[in-house]
Amino acid sequence: MVHDLYQEVILDHSKRPRNCHAMEDANHRAEGYNPLCGDKLKLFLKVEDDVVKDVSFVGSGCAISTASASLMTESLKGKRREEALKLLDRFHELLTTDTPVSQDLGKLVVFCGVRDYPARVKCALLGWMALRDATARARAGEHETAEMVTTSEGDTAS
Repeated sequence: MVHDLYQEVILDHSKRPRNCHAMEDANHRAEGYNPLCGDKLKLFLKVEDDVVKDVSFVGSGCAISTASASLMTESLKGKRREEALKLLDRFHELLTTDTPVSQDLGKLVVFCGVRDYPARVKCALLGWMALRDATARARAGEHETAEMVTTSEGDTAS
């Protein structure tokens, strides 16, 4: 029953993604690409005083990458950069380890089953890796667009 609920949440966010639009006044951007699945994503962040004031994305991809990006945007608004990166670390741990599911991840726990499908882990992490790159640039005071590519081995390169 819980598994069915998780599938419903993922399908809802993949069919009707939240915050799926370009943001003209974004001061940080990053792009992600997963060549294994063909997922492409552009992430837009509006960061003021080290706080994520707004976040959105556009792109094309599988249900997992779209739903993950959608839920990520809902989870990040209002968080300080450090909090956003801690959430990224906990989400990465959820997807890549057998540690017990932490309920402090909120709706992001719906992706706990993805860890059983290694090729899908890259899909779920695509938006989050773009977030990591964009927040690193925000911390460095850079405002230009960053390009991030996810390789077939799962590494990222800027």
